[in-house]
Amino acid sequence: MGASLPPKEANLFKLIVKSYETKQYKKGLKAADQILKKFPEHGETLSMKGLTLNCMDRKPEAYELVRLGLKNDLKSHVCWHVYGLLYRSDREYREAIKCYRNALKIDPDNIEILRDLSLLQAQMRDLKGFVETRQQLLTLKPNHRMNWIGFSVAHHLNSNPSKAVEILEAYEGTLEDDYPPESERCEHGEMLLYKISLLDECGFFERALDELHKKEPKIVDKLSYKEQEVSLLVKLGRLEEGKNLYKTLLAINPDNYRYYEGLQVCIGLVSKNSEYAPEDIERLDELYKSLGQQNGWSSAVKRLPLDFLQGDKFRDAADTYIRPLLTKGVPSLFSDLSPLYDQPGKADILEQLILWLENSVRSSGQYPGSTEKEPPSTLMWILFLLAQHYDRRGQYDIALSKIDEAIKHTPTVIDLYSVKSRILKHAGDAAASAALADEARCMDLADRYINSECVKRMLQADQVALAEKTAVLFTKDGDQHNNLHDMQCMWYELASGESYFRQGDLGRALKNYLAVEKHYADITEDQFDFHSYCLRKMTLRAYVDMLRFQDRLHSEPYFKKAAIGAIRCYIKLYDSPPKSSTAEDDSMSNLLPSQKKKMRQKQRKAEARAKKEAYVKNEETNNSGVSKSGKRNVKPVDTDPHGEKLVQVEDPLLEATKYLKLLQKHSPDSLDTHVLSFEVNMRKQKILLAFQAVKQLLRLDAEHPDSHRCLIKFFCKVDSMPAPTTDGEKLIWSVLDAERPLISQVHERSLMEANEVFLEKHKDSLMHRAAVAEMLNLLEPQRKSEAIKLIEESTNNMVPRNGALGPIREWKLKECIAIHKLLETGLVDHAAASRWKTRCLELFPYSAYFEGSLSSAVPNSVNNQTFKDAEMIGANRNASSVSDNGKLDGFKDLTI
Repeated sequence: MGASLPPKEANLFKLIVKSYETKQYKKGLKAADQILKKFPEHGETLSMKGLTLNCMDRKPEAYELVRLGLKNDLKSHVCWHVYGLLYRSDREYREAIKCYRNALKIDPDNIEILRDLSLLQAQMRDLKGFVETRQQLLTLKPNHRMNWIGFSVAHHLNSNPSKAVEILEAYEGTLEDDYPPESERCEHGEMLLYKISLLDECGFFERALDELHKKEPKIVDKLSYKEQEVSLLVKLGRLEEGKNLYKTLLAINPDNYRYYEGLQVCIGLVSKNSEYAPEDIERLDELYKSLGQQNGWSSAVKRLPLDFLQGDKFRDAADTYIRPLLTKGVPSLFSDLSPLYDQPGKADILEQLILWLENSVRSSGQYPGSTEKEPPSTLMWILFLLAQHYDRRGQYDIALSKIDEAIKHTPTVIDLYSVKSRILKHAGDAAASAALADEARCMDLADRYINSECVKRMLQADQVALAEKTAVLFTKDGDQHNNLHDMQCMWYELASGESYFRQGDLGRALKNYLAVEKHYADITEDQFDFHSYCLRKMTLRAYVDMLRFQDRLHSEPYFKKAAIGAIRCYIKLYDSPPKSSTAEDDSMSNLLPSQKKKMRQKQRKAEARAKKEAYVKNEETNNSGVSKSGKRNVKPVDTDPHGEKLVQVEDPLLEATKYLKLLQKHSPDSLDTHVLSFEVNMRKQKILLAFQAVKQLLRLDAEHPDSHRCLIKFFCKVDSMPAPTTDGEKLIWSVLDAERPLISQVHERSLMEANEVFLEKHKDSLMHRAAVAEMLNLLEPQRKSEAIKLIEESTNNMVPRNGALGPIREWKLKECIAIHKLLETGLVDHAAASRWKTRCLELFPYSAYFEGSLSSAVPNSVNNQTFKDAEMIGANRNASSVSDNGKLDGFKDLTI
């Protein structure tokens, strides 16, 4: 570096490099200027100056200088390396890798460049290249521990764990017998556990167990040692030893559910679907009773038997489990019991048990069979539990009466208001739910969770401005809305995006959905620093787990919701382009070609001028916040806060396809993925891709209403297409002709017959009848009245839901709202929609959408007055707490 410079300037060049490494950018810049006064075309100095400016957030100048430096000295590995670092800082990893490879052509043994290249290869999952680079690093510096470990991990990631084990054993062969010293025992122990996990992955269980026992004195993490040992014992079939070791682990942590599951495996009492033979239930009961005597204070040992016990034994165990928690007042009790509601019959037993306890405490103040008086709060917590129970069963009248009684009993418990808010949300009154959630929030202004729950309820009620004012109460001062983005508050952005989508504001909806997508890009980017850190600190098992998590990151529920939301926005933009752009096109169409050209030039110049002014203004504001090192505290300016530019996209379906590909790759077993694929590809006229989506839907669930819709729509479109003329069209038709007989629903049947068969199979289901009606109207529009009659003749039967919740009404509020929208906008029959709304008024009296008699949408309803009172109480609390929390003025505008 700087070899072509005289000694004085060469020392200055070393100072530039040192200043860059120590983040003293002003000092480095000064040294670079001194060299460039004498040697203005010195390529390496120009490159280092550019790299320094890049760290000071002066990117345009940085790129210009680095490119100039490279132009002046194409054969310098420093210039190529710096160019790669510049690309890496902008996340242009592929370009950075190209630059590093060019640098290595000039200096093949440069360890710094090889190390930087290996980090990028790990980031980009170029595993073959990662192995080669790590091998080269080990060859150049075999006395460095990190190079051995890195080479081993590279082979592991490249699906070659046996080679990884060989490398670690070769490394151990270079160590002294008394290794490690006291200061490195933890790191060495982690490496040994990693090696044993590799042997486990290879299937060498006996060898792994021998190695584990042999290296026990050198392993510091004794809990991980025991967990690895018991896992290997079970895999080797040494179940008696495994059972004893699991009991030892339970003595250490008796609330770890995995230990109980492992113990059941050792005893031979395990079931995938939680269904056991009567004799197995007896043995499990005895096992947990003996464990309960050893670990009496453990919650898990009392809760787990509820999953497999049946009948009277289940009732007795549930009684024993519930009583102390009700006396203590544990608000999360229902969440703990809620998985039991999916097992047939247990919901009824729990209801009888809780009502029995309620009657006893209400009449005598004691539990049945007990002589001790219960505190007054016990009745309140029983009512609290009952309200959640009836809410789960969809019996909202009883749930609300129970929670109202609990509130009357003890009006100061915040959880009561939160649960009532949740019940009203399930019942369909989002505005009333938001008002109650705000009342709960006002009872404890310092509780962030209750504040967040209130914000969520407000967004569900489409009170976005109010929700934002409430959310920013727990953010830093300044640009508070951006703080929510900086904190990666994805639940808020998703709920906000859904609200804007319901209101038809696609720009703001897209803004929120794409913000979530950016968070996932940032999470992917954040792994970069760990590639070197984890190898240095030897946290190898956690590192490999992290990389595997990153590989499936886009299958996470939040990303899936954001991608689905963004695709729906783009589909809507395609179907209904924004008025502003079409209006501009209409005005431009009246001009002559020369006038159009001038107009467009003026627009481009105005945009460029505005962009330059914004940049200069941003520079001026940033210059005031320069740190001592010369790095500016840049606050990025959002040039499109309302998403107006996002809706002006030229090809909405192209944008939708980007997210659709991610869903197809990471969520291939989701119906939503393939429904959206069908919708996008039908609009793009990509017939075979749309057919592929139909086949995937039929594979996942051929009886789902959406699968039926897509199937009929597809073949209806194909049948209406003109005869093929080009070779490509003929090829598509030949594929469809070959595939159609393989689909049983339409094989040797007309589409009308397929529709009628589907109706016959699902005549008792509301949503299936709606799908049949919609397709009937599509196939034969003249039979629209018959299609509407199909929906209106549906009956709301009492049905058992998997036998778990007992007989309840089949129709759900969400489904009935979807049917009303179908009648209103799909079939376009306002009279039928009105009749449906009248019918749903009786079924859902709390629904604000249907303006139910008990909803807050009806001015004179009892609940409306109650919620107005709640508003007034909340407003008074807000007014009294302004001194403590001076950002509450927005709540005065709350209206229901």
